[in-house]
Amino acid sequence: MAPWCYVIALGSNVRHHGHGSPEGVLAAALLALDANGIRLVSASRLMRSAPLGPSRRRYANGAALIETRLDPPELLDALKAIERRFGRTRGGQRWGSRVLDLDVVLWSGGPWASAGLIVPHPAFRDRTFVLAPALSIAPRWRDPLTGLTLRQLHSRLTRPRPLPRAR
Repeated sequence: MAPWCYVIALGSNVRHHGHGSPEGVLAAALLALDANGIRLVSASRLMRSAPLGPSRRRYANGAALIETRLDPPELLDALKAIERRFGRTRGGQRWGSRVLDLDVVLWSGGPWASAGLIVPHPAFRDRTFVLAPALSIAPRWRDPLTGLTLRQLHSRLTRPRPLPRAR
């Protein structure tokens, strides 16, 4: 069986005692991804973004294109194990600060839905901090639900909007 391809979003906004800054955390997370039956094909440059929700710390964000024989639930388990090794705990505040966040954004098998996992990621089309890094490593990858490429989705999200006319 040929390996599946996935786009994974990475984020961090907390220093780690061993890896340092959020950028250091993401660099170490990429090394952790490239193991255990997961092959790192390419990684985006990292970018900084404003937090969503209650966190006040800016995020470092990136994306990785990986290959693996793991199906989506198996990969999700592997990603959550990596997050735990980096000190991530569950049950915290939604959208709060976190040392590492790894999300399955897309996979080459099309849409997937199971308990705890929906692919494509339900919010990725509305998040520049996901689309911009993903676009840099997989610009022609198509959203299986809309048929649009990552380039098209990013363009729609970031294009200037005309100001409403005053009456």
